[in-house]
This record gives sequence, structure tokens and C-alpha cells, in this order.
Amino acid sequence: MDAERATAALGALAQGTRLETFRLLVRHEPGGLPAGEVAQRLCVPQNTMSAHLSVLSRAGLVRAERRGRSVIYRAELEGLRALVMFLLRDCCGGRAELCAPLLAELSAASC
Repeated sequence: MDAERATAALGALAQGTRLETFRLLVRHEPGGLPAGEVAQRLCVPQNTMSAHLSVLSRAGLVRAERRGRSVIYRAELEGLRALVMFLLRDCCGGRAELCAPLLAELSAASC
């Protein structure tokens, strides 16, 4: 990921509804959720949610999949991984031991 894409992803997540939308979709991986259900769960009008999902999609953080008549939105975990790696690539001046607490916390959270 380059700085331009990272800026787009961070900008997309800098808005509260989009951040909550992304977090909701991450919790519902790998199945995803229909856009209407995302809007309903977050109490956002469907046309507004559509605009938020478009911003997240352009930023590489969500993707849409057609299933029959429904469009299912899923978190783009590769986009998240790329963003986190971009942010941490130069972590602590290359001293990996300084990033160990962060990695340990992430490992503990997955249990």
C-alpha cells in the first residue's frame, strides 16, 4: 500500500458511521451482510448507507458480492491488513521487540 491509498482508507474510516459499518462487517466475516441490514443495525437511512458503503469500497475496505437478488457487503480484510502493515512497517525504527506488546495484545484478542 502506498501513502495515497493509506490516506484514502484512513479518510474513509475517519467518519463515525463508516467506522462502525466497517467494524460491523468485520464482525460478520466471512458471510457479510446485505446493505439494508447494515443500515437497519446502525439506524442509518438506506440511501445514506449506500453512500457510506461506496466510500469504503473505493478505499478498498469493503467489497460487494451479488447473491441472487441481494448485494452482500463484506469487509475487505486484505485492505485492512495492507493498511495496518503500512502503518507498522517502520515500527519502532526496525526494532521488532518494541512492537512485541502490540503483537501480544492482538494475539490475545483473537482467543
